[in-house]
Amino acid sequence: MAATPPTHAAIDALLALPAASAITPGLRETLRAAATANSEATLRDPLPVLADTLASLALLGGDGEVMAAAILHVAPEWREKAEPALQREHPAVAALLEGQRAANQVWALHAEHAGAGNSEGLRRLLLAIVRDLRVVPILLARQLARLRAASDLPEAERRALAQLTRDIHAPLANRLGIWQLKWELEDLAFRHLEPETYQRIARLLDEKRNDRQRYIERVKRDLQSAMKAQGLAVEVAGRPKHIYSIWKKMQKKDVPFGELYDLRAVRVLVDDVPACYAALGVVHAIWTPIPSEFDDYIARPKRNDYRSLHTAVVGPDGKTLEVQIRTREMHAQAELGVAAHWRYKEGRSAAADAALDRKIGWMRRLLEQRDDNADLMGEIDAELIEDRIYALTPRGEVIDLPQGATPLDFAYHVHTEVGHRCRGAKVNGRIVPLDHKLRSGDRVEILTAKTGEPRRDWLVAANGFLASGRSRDKVRAWFHKLDRARNVQAGKELLDKELKRLGLQNAELAPVLAKFNVASVDELHVQVALGDVGPHQVGRALHDLERDQAEPAPVLPAPSRKVRKTGATSGLTVQGVGNLLVQIARCCQPLPGEPIVGYLTRARGVSVHRPDCPAFLRLAGKQPQRVLPVEWGGTSGGYEVDVQLLALDRKWLLKDLTNLIAQENAHVADIHSQAERGSGRIRLRLRLRVADFGQLSTLLGKLSGLPGVEEARRAG
Repeated sequence: MAATPPTHAAIDALLALPAASAITPGLRETLRAAATANSEATLRDPLPVLADTLASLALLGGDGEVMAAAILHVAPEWREKAEPALQREHPAVAALLEGQRAANQVWALHAEHAGAGNSEGLRRLLLAIVRDLRVVPILLARQLARLRAASDLPEAERRALAQLTRDIHAPLANRLGIWQLKWELEDLAFRHLEPETYQRIARLLDEKRNDRQRYIERVKRDLQSAMKAQGLAVEVAGRPKHIYSIWKKMQKKDVPFGELYDLRAVRVLVDDVPACYAALGVVHAIWTPIPSEFDDYIARPKRNDYRSLHTAVVGPDGKTLEVQIRTREMHAQAELGVAAHWRYKEGRSAAADAALDRKIGWMRRLLEQRDDNADLMGEIDAELIEDRIYALTPRGEVIDLPQGATPLDFAYHVHTEVGHRCRGAKVNGRIVPLDHKLRSGDRVEILTAKTGEPRRDWLVAANGFLASGRSRDKVRAWFHKLDRARNVQAGKELLDKELKRLGLQNAELAPVLAKFNVASVDELHVQVALGDVGPHQVGRALHDLERDQAEPAPVLPAPSRKVRKTGATSGLTVQGVGNLLVQIARCCQPLPGEPIVGYLTRARGVSVHRPDCPAFLRLAGKQPQRVLPVEWGGTSGGYEVDVQLLALDRKWLLKDLTNLIAQENAHVADIHSQAERGSGRIRLRLRLRVADFGQLSTLLGKLSGLPGVEEARRAG
């Protein structure tokens, strides 16, 4: 879109628009100050397009923050000047601006890889990086305004704008239920991408427009009279037909224009749901219904929470007629979608609030859905709160990964062989370790060897190489193909290394075999080699056994090992319920000592949340009978333990060690060092405070992986 050079008066022209009346005095002053300080700023969109954008946002009920963010985004100089004040006084506006900037990444990827069939991935990436839901209507309103003014653009630019709309904006408007924008976005994109087909259907509609309008007026009078006779207060209106939807229906049903049932259509608005079905009965009483053309979207809402009754009948003069019946609240939701809660927030029913909550939860769940025909209106359980990661290949393809995914997960998602041969990775052009945690929008390049095989320590969960069960299954499958002798030897080496690190190298394995459902030590070694049992799990079992056999002093693992408790607490108790899986919710991650409450999920036991967690409040509002009292247990879980390291005496060694320990949420209580003369090595003895035995095992593994560290183990 060609830019328009405004003067400092441009901001006054925008603020004078009726659509900008919601902007508060404080925000107005911030906007004026930014514009005055940058009077030569250049708008990305002409003033009429920006005014049209604000008008659409006002129609959707946009508040003053939304309007201000829409204005500031189109003038980078204004935005840069206003940002410090926004961060201090209007952080919500700053967040909306950041969301629009993030969306530019998706627009650039679409332009770079247009026609690559990656539209669904880009839609998911957009929703993943845009955290404030209000950003989406801003993006849709701006795109609609640009399309309305696109006729004067060069053809290539106009088609690119229309293709972006068809691929990203129109599907988002549909999925979020913002139909008031969705229809026009679709029609305008269709007009610019397929002008001949668009004009042909438009001509067919125009040819009999007057006849149709007279027919609809007659239908409205007949319906009003029949409804009044039954004591129903209704509002009947003709329903406009949209050219793109007509074309899609012709393609879907493979029928000519004249055989479509819903070219003549009316909409009936009533007060409540019982009145919907009563009105349906009146319609079917006065006209013959067409059975195959009835849909009850009230009992079974569409995936975007659209609710209405649809029926087709043989109306007056034997002509087919479509009738839609819904409540006025359903109509507001259908027209405005997610944006409806801005305008209808006050005085809405509990059912309507639950519908809005479902829609916002559905927006999260959308990121994990691959089947557009799937029913997305099921119960939003705790597991749906967890975000996904959307990383990019060097070619711009979007890869969908679980939260916490690493470059190694990315490699296995691309192809199993790429994962097996992975030896390094670059993220955004920078080399990173294979356990690096990816973020949405990262561009990942996998470095592979010509030949190679996976490493067994990739399967050790504590090492953090793989977050995806799919990736771990591929690694396990590779090792399953090896002969038993190699697996026994590899498992023994992994386990011996871990037990030596924990100071348990002389422990007998036989007493803990039953815990892992194996009959021999060799079978245990095979389980370790295949990743079915982690070496740290065996270490924990040996520690628990040693603790149980020790004298009453409850230390980890025995007094002679200089381990002593601190005051930290761990463990969870569900009041009145036993033998249930209990897990900390990832959405709010409560810590020991904080108030907590439990929610009984369908498949994951009890999920523990903070009482003010939005996810918990949404779940509890829907099914309060699943809420359970939960409290932190009284078992002490903090320990001090001595750790010994042997490392090359290099610069920044101590800094790297303490940084890693801090990152793992452990604490350094004491450090002693002693240099080995003539060898260039140094021995360090650290007293660390850890939460539990599992954290100690993980920490020792990561310390061993630091450059120059040759050995990291618990001191004997």
